[in-house]
This record gives sequence, structure tokens and C-alpha cells, in this order.
Amino acid sequence: MTATEQLKAEHKAIKLMLRILDKMCERLQSANEVNPEHFERVLEFLKVFADKCHHAKEEELLFPALENVGVPREEGPIGVMLAEHNKAREHVRGIGEGFAQYKAGDEGAAAKIVENVKAYIRILDAHIDKEDNVLYPVADARLPKSIQDELITKFDQVENERIGPGKHEEFHRMLENLKKVYLG
Repeated sequence: MTATEQLKAEHKAIKLMLRILDKMCERLQSANEVNPEHFERVLEFLKVFADKCHHAKEEELLFPALENVGVPREEGPIGVMLAEHNKAREHVRGIGEGFAQYKAGDEGAAAKIVENVKAYIRILDAHIDKEDNVLYPVADARLPKSIQDELITKFDQVENERIGPGKHEEFHRMLENLKKVYLG
């Protein structure tokens, strides 16, 4: 497996979570309860799996490797990806704030959650498409096998150091459980 293949596999997990999150929002919009524990797990996934792990692999490892082989950061694809990561973080903060208000009994908080979730989904759907179909093919064409192999090793270190051993697999099990609940 190459570094970009690993990142694409993580994208599949993130896209599954986006579908689950969308269904949770449908429940919120129709005034149905959403299990707070499920929502807390979703927020943890967004903050830890998607950002602290996946985006860290890109920002700290893949993007610098691409810059080293001449892919521009400013006014290039890397700069666009970084800006989108930051925008996604803003929406995750908004989701978290809305959820805290929701748990505290603020009935209007559901609208804040839904607004931020919808924006987050729009950004990430387009973002993942750009990475999978534009940036990663550039990486595959420009990064030699030795660098891809080195990236995989460093990706494993990020997982172990940032989220802990076995946490990645735990997130996948949680995804499967939430898939059964929200996607049938």
C-alpha cells in the first residue's frame, strides 16, 4: 500500500461518517432525538480521526514531501487543501459549540449544528474529491517509492503517537456500529 492509498482508505471512512452525520441532522431537523453519546463519538471522530490523524499526515508529512519535489504551496493545490482544512476545523468547532448548547437544553442549537454540519459536508466532499483525483495522482507521479514507503512508516508513527495504538481500529468499529443505526 502506498501513502496515498492509505489516505484514500481514510477518506472512505470519513465519507461514511459524513453520511452518518447527515442522517443524524435529518433526525435533528425533524425534532427527533439524537443519542448524545453517538454525537459525542462523531465529534471525537471528526476531531481525532479526521483532523488530528488524517489531516496531520497530510499537513506534516505528505504536503512537505510534495513541496520538496516542486509542488507549490502558495497559489497551488497544497495551499488550497490547507485553507480547506482550516475551514473544516471552523465548522467542527461550530458543531461542537452547537452540540454543547443542545445538551444544555437550548432547542435552537439544533439549527446551529445542522448549519455547520451541512457546510462541513459540502467542504469535505469537494475536498476529498480534489485530493483523490488531483493531488494524490500528482503525489503518485512525483514521489518515488522510497519516499512513499517512508511516508507510510511516518503515518504509522502519527497514528501511534497522536491517537494511540488500536484507536484507528476502534474508530472503524464505531463507524460500523453507527452505520447500522443511522444507515440501516
